[in-house]
Amino acid sequence: MNEQAKHDQGKAFSVKDKVSAAEWQTRVDLAAAYRLVAAYGWDDLVFTHISARVPDSDHQFLINPYGMLFEEVTASSLVKIDLHGKKVMESPFDINPAGFVIHSAIHAAREDAHCVMHLHTPAGVAVACQKGGLLPISQQSLFVLASLAYHGYEGVALNDAEKPRLVNDLGANTFLILPNHGLLTVGGSIADAFLAMYTMQRACEIQVLAQSGGGDLIPIPKPILDGAAAQRAQVTRGLGGALAWPGLMRKLDRRDAGYRM
Repeated sequence: MNEQAKHDQGKAFSVKDKVSAAEWQTRVDLAAAYRLVAAYGWDDLVFTHISARVPDSDHQFLINPYGMLFEEVTASSLVKIDLHGKKVMESPFDINPAGFVIHSAIHAAREDAHCVMHLHTPAGVAVACQKGGLLPISQQSLFVLASLAYHGYEGVALNDAEKPRLVNDLGANTFLILPNHGLLTVGGSIADAFLAMYTMQRACEIQVLAQSGGGDLIPIPKPILDGAAAQRAQVTRGLGGALAWPGLMRKLDRRDAGYRM
């Protein structure tokens, strides 16, 4: 083991010793989500975020250290903050408070929002730039359209005054398209938020590819669209993201288990 690895491992033990077992598991899962986003090529350098609620806490959250690439995030490097983006646990890392504006609004308004994932993928932004938004043309799009909202672009999300409009537009939905901006998902767990993002991202990729062919697209009939929510529960056997999450963790462990430190 080289000196850097020893330093990283020592830091991980230090953080692990200071938090509950539930918080440490949340840290591991959130670090895994960051690594998976990087592995799928969905990251935008350091300019998007995934936040997760700390279990059994009074509005405390974990978020990535500002300036760290998603492929570098570890369980111990995640920063614990309050609803205002202020650190509540000693950490050598800082966060981008402006980047937490969107997340803090949703976490504060939705007790079920244990994880909020916001990305700027090329396919996601491409669909977000289209007047028609996400179209009902693929099986993947059905699951998204069953719980999709839109929030109009108000510039870079730095203004707290935007929060109530964002929350109102999202409502009780799982998926949010931010026109001219990107994609957002909310989940009762990190696994749920990730699966939701995977589904929406795949639907956007399929739409852009289908449109690139230049031919007429086949819309899915409305009666099928109306039954999509129930079908989604059947497909995941009622487990939501938990059905695929263990396999994704195994995939990461085969590549590099360093996210667990």
